Amino acid sequence: MHDVYPLLKYTDFPNIYREKLDTLQINLGYKCNQACVHCHVNAGPKRKEQMSKEVMNLILKFIDKNKIKNIDLTGGAPELNTNFKYFTSQLVSRGCHVIDRCNLTVLLEDGQEDLADFLCENEVEIIASLPCYIEENVDKQRGKNVFNKSIRALQLLNKLGYGTNKKLALNLVYNPQGPVLPPSQKELSLDYIKFLGQEYGIVFNNLYTITNMPIARFGSTLVSKNQFDDYMFLLKSSFQKNNLRNVMCRTLLSIDYEGNVYDCDFNQMLKIGINGVKRNIKDIINIDKGQKISVGDHCYGCTAGSGSSCGGDLIE
Repeated sequence: MHDVYPLLKYTDFPNIYREKLDTLQINLGYKCNQACVHCHVNAGPKRKEQMSKEVMNLILKFIDKNKIKNIDLTGGAPELNTNFKYFTSQLVSRGCHVIDRCNLTVLLEDGQEDLADFLCENEVEIIASLPCYIEENVDKQRGKNVFNKSIRALQLLNKLGYGTNKKLALNLVYNPQGPVLPPSQKELSLDYIKFLGQEYGIVFNNLYTITNMPIARFGSTLVSKNQFDDYMFLLKSSFQKNNLRNVMCRTLLSIDYEGNVYDCDFNQMLKIGINGVKRNIKDIINIDKGQKISVGDHCYGCTAGSGSSCGGDLIE
């Protein structure tokens, strides 16, 4: 695995500053039942790291003190954390809106037979990765038979009311197959709706297009193929200043499985602390508006073209 941080550390990316904090994105661990090519977390079946209940309780105290209502759970496969249901239940009891970033196939894993029902009962929003609606492309990017398992999982969620019940949001995520920018989110969404509906009877609420970030597994692959510089040139030459207003780091705080805090999930993977300093949630009372956000060349991935965030493109 190539260390790409030295290639991203020195940057001319514009200064950006925090607005009011309204979302915590919490990484529950790096274990996953898949090992996707585009994964910026290097997640996989052999990873052991997971958030403890002790750290979860520290985060709950921070949520209570700061009245945070939007909680975005990610991983790896966040559901594989042994305390996933405990933490989710605690969040829901506080009136938080909980998002589960689900790879879909985890719903079919042994021992997870009641997971879909649990998510439904707690009205957890699901943002599910389905990087294409073509079987060959998905399996190439995510592994053999992943597409068919993903379709089965989506049909299961639809039966529970996801995608049709207003309280059960089901959103899909598209990632490009390689070092290119995503196509138009609006136009691609129509293709997904038509194909998945006609071929499999699947319905969903929104499609989010997300740019592949030049870090971790994807960044290392770019280096190995001598494509890193070309991809960075594409990101930088496609920079759109207006996207700076809507980048997710302005209102979001990222927390890793140990409770360390970062300006965003990508900074977490590069170990770039807030203001360049490693800090833990147990030592933080609040996050101040106006605070300068730590940046690097990878930030061009969020501002290129139509922009990219965990909620899709940034075009208003």
